[in-house]
Amino acid sequence: MAGKLQLTLKPGDPAPDFSVPTQSSQTVSLSDFRGKKVILYFYPKDDTPGCTKEACAFKDHFSDFTGKNAVVLGVSPDSPKSHAKFAQKFQLPFTLLADEEKKIATAYGVWGEKVFMGRKYMGVHRTTFLIGQDGTIEKIWPGVKPEDHAAEVLASL
Repeated sequence: MAGKLQLTLKPGDPAPDFSVPTQSSQTVSLSDFRGKKVILYFYPKDDTPGCTKEACAFKDHFSDFTGKNAVVLGVSPDSPKSHAKFAQKFQLPFTLLADEEKKIATAYGVWGEKVFMGRKYMGVHRTTFLIGQDGTIEKIWPGVKPEDHAAEVLASL
């Protein structure tokens, strides 16, 4: 269970740019995707039950997203090597961003205190941002349900 997340960004705000390595160790920036809608989804950890369900749901709808001129970017604090194993294991067709220094999660306000079984710790809050073709935030989904979330995002495009 997560602690209460206080998002600082809101729809209409410019999405913070970033440059980070992907699962193939190439560096990408948000600005590389200008002209497309970007689904930027934050998840806690590669190859864990909820994160795998969420990633596979995005995989299952991948052609629907690309058909709507949208790209899917998954973000977690895992390393490019961890992302590569995760992407290969589940044949994920989209880009995973290695936010090892938590700079993207911090910029988007999704890095914070969480509580699980009474224990407090710092982690990524499962949150998705829909970023418009012009680089502004169109919609935010905090505290998403991994199984249904990709369909929910697709319905908003």
